[in-house]
Amino acid sequence: MAVGFLLREQLFMGEKARIGIVTVSDRASRGEYEDLGGPAIREWLERALTSPWEAVARLVPDEQAQVETALRELCEGEGCGLVVTTGGTGPAPRDITPEATEAVCDKLLDGFGEQMRAVSLKIVPTAILSRQIAGIRGQSLIINLPGKPSAIADCLDAVFPAVPYCIDLIEGPYLETDESVVKAFRPKHAKKGG
Repeated sequence: MAVGFLLREQLFMGEKARIGIVTVSDRASRGEYEDLGGPAIREWLERALTSPWEAVARLVPDEQAQVETALRELCEGEGCGLVVTTGGTGPAPRDITPEATEAVCDKLLDGFGEQMRAVSLKIVPTAILSRQIAGIRGQSLIINLPGKPSAIADCLDAVFPAVPYCIDLIEGPYLETDESVVKAFRPKHAKKGG
């Protein structure tokens, strides 16, 4: 573990982490509705992350094949260690983001969805209708978020403490956070200089 961590740290040293942000929306993709979810994710990440990073954004309709293509491109073609989606996680017929995510992932991480719903249920009873999931594709962590900006912040606040270490474990980029926004948990052996 320690050797892999040191090699990964050297590999990503001086490089910006790439983070994919995918808005899944028929109306926004047609220009009928302003994308509020993607900018809300970017704003939250700008406050939370202190390590260098850059966003790679995609706006796609609620079409499973297009969502799957965007996720694959961001993970492999763009080298994003983290991909965050917004929208398409409800029970409506065209809400297919979780299905697209599951189709491209090697492993699912059920705890992310469980935690996001638990936190959201404290705010709104309809959170039980949310189906967001998270999973791993290669060296990328994919997390589904709801479409509402305030719910995006609530969910990221709830799950992001585990995100940097998860990305360490799959040999992605080393992410550091502003502890006044969100405190990332890492075992002592996994911290820089630890």
